[in-house]
Amino acid sequence: MKLWNKDQTSLAESVEKFTVGNDKIFDVLLAKHDVIGSLAHAKMLHSIGILSSDEITNVENALDNILQKILNHEFKIDDDVEDVHSQIEMMLTEMIGEAGKKIHTGRSRNDQVATDIKLYLKDEIVAIKNLVFSLFNLLIALSNEHKEALMPGYTHFQIAMPSSFGLWFAAFAESLVDDITLLHAAYSIADKNPLGSGAGYGSAFALDRKLTTQLLNFNTLNYNAVYAQTTRGKTEKITAMALSSIASTLNKLAADVCLYVNQNHSFISFPDDVTTGSSIMPHKKNPDVFELIRSKTNIIQGAPNTLALMLTNMPTGYHRDVQLTKEVLFPQINSLKDCLNILLIVLPQININTNILKDEKYTYLFSVEAVNDLVKKGVPFRDAYRQVGDDIDNNTFSYDLSRMLEHTHVGSLGNLCNDEIVKAMQQQTAFFT
Repeated sequence: MKLWNKDQTSLAESVEKFTVGNDKIFDVLLAKHDVIGSLAHAKMLHSIGILSSDEITNVENALDNILQKILNHEFKIDDDVEDVHSQIEMMLTEMIGEAGKKIHTGRSRNDQVATDIKLYLKDEIVAIKNLVFSLFNLLIALSNEHKEALMPGYTHFQIAMPSSFGLWFAAFAESLVDDITLLHAAYSIADKNPLGSGAGYGSAFALDRKLTTQLLNFNTLNYNAVYAQTTRGKTEKITAMALSSIASTLNKLAADVCLYVNQNHSFISFPDDVTTGSSIMPHKKNPDVFELIRSKTNIIQGAPNTLALMLTNMPTGYHRDVQLTKEVLFPQINSLKDCLNILLIVLPQININTNILKDEKYTYLFSVEAVNDLVKKGVPFRDAYRQVGDDIDNNTFSYDLSRMLEHTHVGSLGNLCNDEIVKAMQQQTAFFT
């Protein structure tokens, strides 16, 4: 059954299978939103006289019944039905008869799908925002807890200057603030109602688009009917860009963990129950969770490029190409949520090595502090730099670790500015409400 069927319409089975593709798999995710959109559309049709009082009551009751089936995981798309939209309209018509056939008045499957996707993306963006906020709070807590634990900083994979685990954890927390900013931008794009734009050219019916905007809790609407249709694909791409930004932050965190847990670093460790072993090497404790996060987040970061290529050179108007945006974006939404959820489980179990800097290989970590000491005594910076550099070249550089830690800039590393980072995150998350 297809919404666009005419009496003599038929398709070769192979063509039908190809055009439907994986739609049924991903359409189930849109079922709840399709019913919610149909309820709003029906109420609007009643307000302009298309549906009678008895008809709107029957429509609402039937759609509520279908919604409960969806929420109870009792809903499925029949084998001979093209998509979720056809399935719901068919069920509605079977339940209430002629009134069910009126539900599509003034609506195209184009604006119907666009509305479903935007409602779905809004919900998923909020869910991701909540997970990101939880991870942010965890990172801030770990930063405060370990702010006095020192670690070496690296540039070019070379030992650079002293740092702290407090700074390391908080760096990812502040990165998430910027990620949330992009996520809110994606939410703002999705928060515009395309319903009533039809196939991209409006409707001859006097549709009340402001009413459906209010009923569906959209902030505003896509005013231009042609552009409302053009948002198919664009909304998904912008959302993918926001997810990619979060994935980039998680990717760097995972990469650091995989490096730092290595025995050549031994900066951190995890309990046995969150690591994996080897089939032949009994000593192995592998960071598989973080390796998988590293790879999954790389795949997520590829989604915006895939969507951009898919939409490139596509003229104005609806094209079937945009059907494929679901199978590019939807799995990555779930993948990102999986990564965030597992981090919330595993990261609190991290163990910090507090004696890292006692290793002799970190002697030169304090070369800048030695230069600074000379500068404070009145030696010009360039002369101080050359003097310390000569000591290093001649293997005569030495330092007193306890004295260095007392007078070095490391003391200021405890001033993490975490309170300001928390305020910034609170401002960004407030935009969602």
